[in-house]
Amino acid sequence: MPRIPVSATGGSSTADRVLALLSAFQAEDAELSLAELATRTGLYKSTALRLLHSLEGKGFLIRTVQATYRIGPEVARLQGIHEAADGLQAAVMPVLRDLVALTRETAALHVRREGHRVRQFWIDSPQPLREHVTLGEELPLDRGAGGLVLRAFSGAGGKNAEQVRGQGYATSVGGRLPELSGISAPVFNARGELVGALTLTMPTHRWRLSWKSIVVAKASELTQALGGAKTGAKRKKVLP
Repeated sequence: MPRIPVSATGGSSTADRVLALLSAFQAEDAELSLAELATRTGLYKSTALRLLHSLEGKGFLIRTVQATYRIGPEVARLQGIHEAADGLQAAVMPVLRDLVALTRETAALHVRREGHRVRQFWIDSPQPLREHVTLGEELPLDRGAGGLVLRAFSGAGGKNAEQVRGQGYATSVGGRLPELSGISAPVFNARGELVGALTLTMPTHRWRLSWKSIVVAKASELTQALGGAKTGAKRKKVLP
């Protein structure tokens, strides 16, 4: 087993040391001892033991009765999130490509994150004049078509929530920025939970209400691809 270099003196950051301990586990390792982990990472045993205790407390590792360590349930939980995101991406991207091909505007899936929304997946418009998307950019929930959909269908209420739920989509003409407008529709999973808002964004002077039928149809298509019902599904709650 090759050593996982941390630093020549063990003087790396705490995060690097923690990641080195987790990375020391290989496919063939059911359990590792403190001595083995210290050897593989180049950490002093005292340093490794302190970090292992923290990892154990957070569920990333389990300490056995033989005083060895094995991967804990928190790693499995994160793996599940990773696999779910991969599956979502596989379903979302073809729908986004179709939307861009049909409209030549920017298409995205907006998801809710701790009081705001972000674009989890998107494809830019091929036109020179378009919205400039920034990775990880936080957008408001109370303005813009995507925000209105996320609020309305997650039970948060707010402006026009009943109308948005009744018609199954939201429109916004200059609602977030005067220069940008959009149309958005909800996407649900097999449990009827709100996954996100499928949103088409364009410069305000190119906004067309007629595109709502395309967005709603593609949101329904994506819902079905995720195991949800086309119509009439019981809606529960937004995914965290």
